[in-house]
This record gives sequence, C-alpha cells and structure tokens, in this order.
Amino acid sequence: MTLEKSSIEELLGNDADSLLSHVCKTIPKEKLHIPSPTYVDDVWYHSDRSNRVLQNLQRIINHGRLAGSGYLSILPVDQGIEHSAGASFAKNPAYFDPENIVKLAIEGGCNAVASTFGVLGSVSRKYAHKIPFLVKINHNELLTYPNKYDQIMFGSIDKAYDMGAAAVGATIYFGSDESSRQIVEVAQAFEYAHELGMATVLWCYTRNSAFKVDGIDYHASADLTGQANHLGVTIEADIVKQKLPTNNGGYLALNSGDSSYGKLDQRIYDELTTDHPIDLTRYQVANGYMGRAGLINSGGASGKDDFAQAVKTAVVNKRAGGMGLISGRKAFQRPMDEGVKLLNYIQDVYLNDEITIA
Repeated sequence: MTLEKSSIEELLGNDADSLLSHVCKTIPKEKLHIPSPTYVDDVWYHSDRSNRVLQNLQRIINHGRLAGSGYLSILPVDQGIEHSAGASFAKNPAYFDPENIVKLAIEGGCNAVASTFGVLGSVSRKYAHKIPFLVKINHNELLTYPNKYDQIMFGSIDKAYDMGAAAVGATIYFGSDESSRQIVEVAQAFEYAHELGMATVLWCYTRNSAFKVDGIDYHASADLTGQANHLGVTIEADIVKQKLPTNNGGYLALNSGDSSYGKLDQRIYDELTTDHPIDLTRYQVANGYMGRAGLINSGGASGKDDFAQAVKTAVVNKRAGGMGLISGRKAFQRPMDEGVKLLNYIQDVYLNDEITIA
C-alpha cells in the first residue's frame, strides 16, 4: 500500500504547498526528457549505446517496486570505504556483513544495489541474478595520514562484468587538484564498460576548499553542481548522481574581488534559476542534456526527521524532472524494517501520479 498524497503533505509539513504547488517558470518541463515507462526507447535508444547496454538499463528500470515507471530507487552502501566502516556501521553493526546490504535492497524494493567490489563480490553468486548490481569502481580511502581526498581505482571493469554487474559507478571530485586524472581514468573505464554492455553511473561531486567563500559553502550550489553534471555526461555517464542543491552563486562568489574562475552568464541566475529548490534542481537536470542522462539525487546523512527529509528530497527530484533517489545512510543506519519503510516512502513519491513535474 502506497502513501496517499495527504500523508506526503503531512510529512512535508510547512513546505507542502511550496513544493507541491510550485510551477517552474525557468526551464519549462516541455523541454525535458522526463522519465517514463518507455524511457529507454524514447531516449537511450537514439544514442550510441549498444543493445547490451540498453538491455541492462532496461533491466534496472524494470526491477523493484518502481519497475516500469522509469524512476529509480537505488541503495548505495560504499560508506565502509568512503566514510570508514566503523563510523558507518557503528549505529547498526549488522551491516558489516555484506549480505544484509543486499537483503535490505531486495526487501526495500530497490531497482539496484550499489556497493564495492568486496561487498558485491562476496555474495555475487547468491544474489547477482536476483537484483541488479551497480559496482563502484573507485573510492576515497581515509586511512592515509593525514587524510587526503582523492578517488582511486579499487577494481577492474572486467571483474565487474564477471560478477554479473548490470552497471558500474564511479566518483569524480570535479574542481579538485586530482580531477584531471580522475576524468581520464573514469572516461576510459566507462568506455570499456559500455563495450562490455554495462551501464554507467557517475557521482558528480565537487571538491575544493576554495568553494567555501566568506563562510558560505558552495559545494552544493546549483551552478557548480550543474556544471559537474555536464562534465559527467560528456564522458557518457548514463545516469548522474548529485547532491540536492542547497544554494546558488558559486561562480559569482568565486569571481568576486580580483579573482577569476571559470565562465558564467548572469542569465544562469536571472532566467534559468530562482531560489526555489525545484528550480535549482531543474538546472541540474538541464545540465544532464535536458534529462537525456537521468539525474538521481543523494539522500544525505542520517539524522533528525529522516522520513520527512527523504520524502522532501524525492518530491523535489521528481518535480524537477529527475529520475529518482539513491539513499543509503538514512536506510541502513537503522533496523532493517525501518530501513525498508524509509525506502518505500521514497518510492511512494514516484508511484503517486498526483505528484507531477513542475
């Protein structure tokens, strides 16, 4: 049984009217390639993707509670490396066992489970045919002292293919000193993954200490994350993962005073965006070739009001024209039945036909 619109409104609280009634007047929805049951035929079919890639994209779209809708709900658990295992699993030590990660994705009705080579490889024979695997091929490790922030390869495309993965995923820290190397590595890996018939998903994160200006953090600004998305689809990511935008004006801030950074056009801020979260996310979608590469937003860290926050993020993503949510810590850092419930709440937003594209 799915959540009624009234229940979603209750979870949204004071934000309900603003989020559910908003009409986007910046980039109109008619310009977008919106997720649908025929998305593979309507969008990816016209690309250079092979039959095998199309088959795996369709396999992912056709799995779980959202099967056939064109929308995605993915469980990502790579935090054992990205945030360290102890810090990630101390709240719920059961997830030190990789099988529980896959079980949560299956019980939660997800389209796919995203994790490390080690996690998915340890249970691949038991589960690779039961839920699509999205194998993360690079990571930032936090054991080097002092900590550094760099995505390095942890496995090979051939190994992902051998374990039956439907897709591979990678992260690039756009804006970092290491980004040029990462772009080349991931572009080559994605090209080979496509040759073997696997889909590609890119975590398009920004990372540079200079992106914090006068006490304001622009790592999740719509203009910087939008450009990160655009770079990601340039190396043929089929789907891009991005944090929900929290502000805008990263380029403006970085070009204040005597500094010069990148290129901007004032119409980005005056015409293509407003300060409304749906409009800011619409700009992220637009930078993914107007939705030809699907946008999935991350669920964020676990904390207060996780269920309400997860539903809010899903509403913003869906109404902006996004393809879904990839939510991990909010789901696995709690008992499995609660994690399943949270994932189902997210999915219910995409299953509710009353929540439309803004």
